Amino acid sequence: MAINVTPIAGLDPAVNAVRERTARLVNDLILPNEDALWRLRRGEERSDDGRLAAKRRSIELRESIKAAIFEAGLWAPHLPREYGGAGLDFLSLSYMYEILAYAVGASSLFGIAAPNSGNATILAKYGTEDQKRQWLLPLIAGEMESGFSMTEPDHAGSDPRSIRTEAVRDGDQWVINGHKWFTSNGVNANFFIVMCRVSDSSGEYGRAGQMTQIIVPSDTAGVTIVRGIGIFGRETSDHCEILYENVRVPIANTLGRVGQGHEAAQDRLGAGRVYHCMNAIGQMWRAFDLMVARAREREVHGGLLRDHQFIQGFIADSYLDLQSARLMTINAAQKVADNDPDARTAISGIKIFVPAAFHRVVDRAIQVWGGAGVSNDLPLAQMYQTARILRLADGPDEVHRILIAKHVLRRFDAGTGWNFA
Repeated sequence: MAINVTPIAGLDPAVNAVRERTARLVNDLILPNEDALWRLRRGEERSDDGRLAAKRRSIELRESIKAAIFEAGLWAPHLPREYGGAGLDFLSLSYMYEILAYAVGASSLFGIAAPNSGNATILAKYGTEDQKRQWLLPLIAGEMESGFSMTEPDHAGSDPRSIRTEAVRDGDQWVINGHKWFTSNGVNANFFIVMCRVSDSSGEYGRAGQMTQIIVPSDTAGVTIVRGIGIFGRETSDHCEILYENVRVPIANTLGRVGQGHEAAQDRLGAGRVYHCMNAIGQMWRAFDLMVARAREREVHGGLLRDHQFIQGFIADSYLDLQSARLMTINAAQKVADNDPDARTAISGIKIFVPAAFHRVVDRAIQVWGGAGVSNDLPLAQMYQTARILRLADGPDEVHRILIAKHVLRRFDAGTGWNFA
């Protein structure tokens, strides 16, 4: 199975070229090697020696594919060229994401796996030259891993103003105390970007509690990784619960200005929501293709599944979900690229609609595949979990619904009404 990509009429030729190059890499190098890259499920690989051999093959494959991606000019496409990235614009990135997401785990092979990609973006924008040398360049080169530490167990993640992790200045150091969880990539991270409230008895920072992001090396005294939080019945994950107890880091580790943390987080999350949705569309596309392929080949009760009206309804409804989600997300990406004032409302719209559509499309594909659909032989079960998580990640549906309503009402109150352009 391969992703079918043709040029889109009216789209900038440069964006179409990025789509085509990405599809070629996905089809030629990644899809044929998915099992070897990500899974150890063949009988001959059950022994320890076999697993080690498979791991070596996987590493060699990944490095060879990364080299081809670099040669194609698509490595770290979200970053400026001066930092080793491809320097693609926002719209090109959005179109690229839907294609690479068709393959399992492809984002990491393109150097854009979360949270490293988001952390690299804010380091590039807000970091000092010293911070870029110390943290950003090794991150891009794959010599370091990072984590993003914002969510707290006792305070609503949808309200960043409720964060209680505190950084207090003591001379030329911050002293950080707090309790975080769902810190992404917590197991492997060499450093965390930690969202804190800062305070200073001298009054230097004005109002106490200004939100600020601070770089904290993971091996700093007082940083305790309590656990990798189990998700959907799995015993553990790389999303970690972390205690910060009297953690001391230099003031020079402040990312951006004091009080700029919320702005930096929104920069990261706003674009990230569009990318999440384009990723979801790529996976929906894969699930749709798998469903249709099964319907065309599987015989049941004396005929092919494709000839049963229930299955035809699945195909039609999934087509509608996929097309609607895709067009809404492309529209949102265009508004972001154009700095349209309605971009934020469009982003909230796709953040609600796309994960729900993703869930429906994958659910139908699982139903058509039957028992195989929930097995590890196909990517559908993992997609199903991802779709459900996306209804919570980067803000739950309910918060985005409230934001949409507020923006619409504000426009009507101003006498302008809503423009659906």
